[in-house]
Amino acid sequence: MSSRPTPPLPDVAHDAAALARPLDWVGMERIALPVRIADAEGRPVQVAASVDAAVDLRDAGARGIHMSRLYLQLQQAFAAEAVTPPGLRRVLQGFVESQQGLSSSARLCVRYEHLLLRPALESGHAGWKRYPVEISAELVEGHFRLWLAFAVEYSSTCPASAALSRQLNAERFAQDFAVARPLSAGVVSEWLASERGLAATPHAQRSRAAVRVELRPAFDELPLLPLVDAVEAALGTPVQTAVKREDEQAFAELNAANLMFCEDAARRVAAALAADLRVAAWDVTVAHFESLHPHDAVARVSGRNG
Repeated sequence: MSSRPTPPLPDVAHDAAALARPLDWVGMERIALPVRIADAEGRPVQVAASVDAAVDLRDAGARGIHMSRLYLQLQQAFAAEAVTPPGLRRVLQGFVESQQGLSSSARLCVRYEHLLLRPALESGHAGWKRYPVEISAELVEGHFRLWLAFAVEYSSTCPASAALSRQLNAERFAQDFAVARPLSAGVVSEWLASERGLAATPHAQRSRAAVRVELRPAFDELPLLPLVDAVEAALGTPVQTAVKREDEQAFAELNAANLMFCEDAARRVAAALAADLRVAAWDVTVAHFESLHPHDAVARVSGRNG
């Protein structure tokens, strides 16, 4: 066995850059990582996430950042606590400090799928629904900003198609009762419940509202569940999980009560977000995956609160 000391490992990242220039962001994307998030009762649960992490390289002459330090800090931070606004700020501050003067800003993005147990409309059953979530945070020169993005699926029934269907239903009624005969509530009710009572149906389709909000930094928790609830309530027709006949009938009733074009849906979601004190700014895109057309109907709206 040789007693000769082991030479230090080479580190060419400390060499001077061949072309001196500061860089906006340097880091890693799509890091596989388990993270803890709060469930509907506020209890931490572990989920699989994809994480992006980066810092700026303000030293124009430095060849690179200490990238492994970002990775190790991510593992340590998310293993210890659930994702919260204060926790994200601490992680970003740790990123900057780990670079020992090379950086002054940091950013982070966490993507995962959030499962929520949603009750059926009438039957008392419940089922799990999946919501894609993206949490983005940025610390630039000590200024912290935080964004939360998610998507909600719902049903949209076309108001124009509904009006055209009602016209055909009325025409068939007039046709079937053209010959004078005694009318009563029972006779009309029986006719409406028969196949003759439905001459046409409006077209409806699964639709999607993609929401991205900038959150005010005054709150310690991520308000995912309240925001999802507010958006689904504004739309009125969120897609269902466990469904019995009574639930399907109730869903059909909700669709009739919430006829909407994509423009209507965008305005509904915007109104709900504009009323939330936790939201500083918002951007909404709704898409109706048309059953009438081979293309989608899309509307987008954005704004700031206060």
